Amino acid sequence: MSTIIPKNANLEKYKLKNVTPNWNFSFEKLQKITVDKGMGKETNNGTLAINTGKFKGRSPQDRFIVKDEYTKDRVWWGKINKPISSENFDRLYDEVANYLSNKEIYARDAAVCADPKYITNVRTITEYPWSNMFTINMFLRLEDNELENFEEDWLVLCAPGYECPNPKEYGIRQGNFSILNFTKKIALVGGSGYTGEIKKGIFSALNMVLPTDKNVLPMHCSANVGEDGDTAIFFGLSGTGKTTLSADPKRNLIGDDEHGWTAEDRIFNFEGGCYAKAIDLSEENEPDIFRAIKPGALLENVVMDENGVVDYTDVSLTQNTRVSYPIYHIDNIQTPSYGDNPKNIFFLTADAFGVLPPVSKLTPGQAAYHFISGYTAKVAGTEEGVDEPVPSFSACFGAPFMPLHPTVYAEMLSKKMQDAGVNVWLINTGWSGGPYGVGSRIKLKYTRAMITAILNGDLANVEFEEHPIFGLFMPKYVPNVPIELLDPMNTWLQKGGYITKAIQLAHYFHLNFEKFESQASEEIMEGGPLIDQHHHLDHM
Repeated sequence: MSTIIPKNANLEKYKLKNVTPNWNFSFEKLQKITVDKGMGKETNNGTLAINTGKFKGRSPQDRFIVKDEYTKDRVWWGKINKPISSENFDRLYDEVANYLSNKEIYARDAAVCADPKYITNVRTITEYPWSNMFTINMFLRLEDNELENFEEDWLVLCAPGYECPNPKEYGIRQGNFSILNFTKKIALVGGSGYTGEIKKGIFSALNMVLPTDKNVLPMHCSANVGEDGDTAIFFGLSGTGKTTLSADPKRNLIGDDEHGWTAEDRIFNFEGGCYAKAIDLSEENEPDIFRAIKPGALLENVVMDENGVVDYTDVSLTQNTRVSYPIYHIDNIQTPSYGDNPKNIFFLTADAFGVLPPVSKLTPGQAAYHFISGYTAKVAGTEEGVDEPVPSFSACFGAPFMPLHPTVYAEMLSKKMQDAGVNVWLINTGWSGGPYGVGSRIKLKYTRAMITAILNGDLANVEFEEHPIFGLFMPKYVPNVPIELLDPMNTWLQKGGYITKAIQLAHYFHLNFEKFESQASEEIMEGGPLIDQHHHLDHM
């Protein structure tokens, strides 16, 4: 990958004055600059490791969308999508441009959306060399001739070192911010070095533009393809197994996080790489990800010893340790990164209450209900004083990145699922035999066996039984999985305790869904738990 300077390399048009631009540097160059400047270190195998600074994760409360003609009636405004005026955006943009002026900066031209019909060009200008290296990994890498004649559709401007000194005057909460301007097609990041802000900024933009203007459903999911060309999709929130379960030695990976589903019946990756959680990573449990950590990858906020050996169990900096790497660091990938309509869709949840079955089949109504709910549970102990699991609902398994009302995405998904005749499955990668602290985490090998059985068609003739509280259909037999594991009630010592906990979780589902009821169809409403808090289970 040579250093190609595009024909339209004049950065003055972005109000960047007297900058020294480094265009389209290779990862080797960027890595060397990062180490030379003391901004990162190399691990024992030559992988770059950096610290993202004050922010080690996204800052969802500091994410804004410019409210203007394009967005005002389209965006689902609220806690997730907070408005900022065009005037305040322009003032902040000028501040950031002024801050970057007279500095050495890093510019990269790349693309997102692997389907040629929807490819979108993104120019990223960053203050730090390693932020730029992140975009080599995460966006689609272009050929030299494409770089020479590059014209961007979107601009990302990232200045972690800039903090707004008087945020209230600009309509923001504190010194850092991540702002999308759909009219100017700019993603502006200030005050945070967390690279996920770059990736999720563009993802959020696509989540607005694709369904609104292109009739493409954007999805927070991973996807892979079998030898017979059958596509599988895995939806799930962070930590539920999206990256792990889609990395399957017998299947080709399309991508691990962000995809579109087109009107032409195609699933395509938005990205050119993977951004995996590195907590407790081991070669034994996650060989593909572990081996992808080699020169070219970028480790974030991990802890290593003086010999450069990384301790993936050390979360003293953050629980959210990460690695980004280009997708070709994985052996078996789908090239180009798209596939046909899915045959199976998996909703992954890590249920720390130990209530949901490890595998169940969903009706179309249940599929839409669980998609809009986007349930997982946070484990107790991450915050002081929390000893019960905490239910966590994120609409469409990606609410922080969804500018439109969740039912827009859910209805698109329902229609596509029914048109394509997809089977939808709920997979609990969380607890069994009791809640967190009592039960144990369902073994990864059993979850893999369930998914393999589904993909092989082994459950086509198996009997199912209905869960008495959630109405989910649980298979009575799955090859290579202990039968007693399949009905969660059997794994609890106290059946009464199980029922109490299941009713409590059903109640959380109902409470969470209240905000969507006005826009949800009857079929979707009937997809929820069979009981609400007012009913007693006399028949159990």
